[in-house]
Amino acid sequence: MAVPFDQLDGMIWLDGKLVPGPQANIHVLTHGLHYASCVFEGERAYGGQIFRCTEHSERLKNSAKILDFEIPYSVAEIDAAKRLVVEKNGIKDAYVRAIAWRGSEQLGVSAQANKIHLAVATWEWPSYFDPAQRLKGIRLDLAEYRRPDPKTAPCLAKAAGLYMICTISKHQAERKGYADALMLDWQGRVAECTGANVFFVKDGKIHTPIADCFLDGITRRTVISLAKKRGYEVIERRIMPEELSQFSECFITGTAAEVTPVSEIAQWHFNPGGITKTLMDDYTAEVQPKGKAAAA
Repeated sequence: MAVPFDQLDGMIWLDGKLVPGPQANIHVLTHGLHYASCVFEGERAYGGQIFRCTEHSERLKNSAKILDFEIPYSVAEIDAAKRLVVEKNGIKDAYVRAIAWRGSEQLGVSAQANKIHLAVATWEWPSYFDPAQRLKGIRLDLAEYRRPDPKTAPCLAKAAGLYMICTISKHQAERKGYADALMLDWQGRVAECTGANVFFVKDGKIHTPIADCFLDGITRRTVISLAKKRGYEVIERRIMPEELSQFSECFITGTAAEVTPVSEIAQWHFNPGGITKTLMDDYTAEVQPKGKAAAA
């Protein structure tokens, strides 16, 4: 059985201090817990180096502003905190979680005087999957819940509350034997998975939904850049579910997923192929610390 996260060894950076993991606690009457006034980032360190570290810190700060609070640390200070925790915990290939939330001074819808807290934690996470296994592709269910209209929720923030329907959808998918679920948007168009962006391939061109009601992921942007360097045309557009039968390949991207092929979405089937494999390899090379790829 895996060790519960509240019992993990190692240090967590909490409000400017390194604290032993089991002691990094908050009060049960914390606003972030009751009213979801909480934003976070999911990042990965490869060989001790955090991939796109500053981009993630910038997005964390921006997410907080969207939720109407200011993180009391600069982007540079957040970067330094993350790197310090990775170094102190001595984990070369790690997941990095930075999280900010409103504290417990007031507990009600309004909490403008509450202290803003920031924490950074890391834990071990293997860097790469077996490429041969990944190329078989994962199976996705079609989620019942949909990504909300941007006029009804702060969709462009990486905010805790937006993941409630993701957890429900992923649980339902897993109970059916799927790895994850594809979510549509409020108008019934293809949006994303519960924690990853989605791409499709047709006639050598790559298609992906416009990221206007969900996060334009940092991994998503990285993969689009890698694809364009390869000369692939990347088309960001509205995609309807009935179009899925026209695509030959499908893959998802994200901090955890990296580039993961998809073999099935509900009744639609795909054949993980050359473009997906190329982008898997290119992304693997991109995230390696400088010099490591050349030495491999």
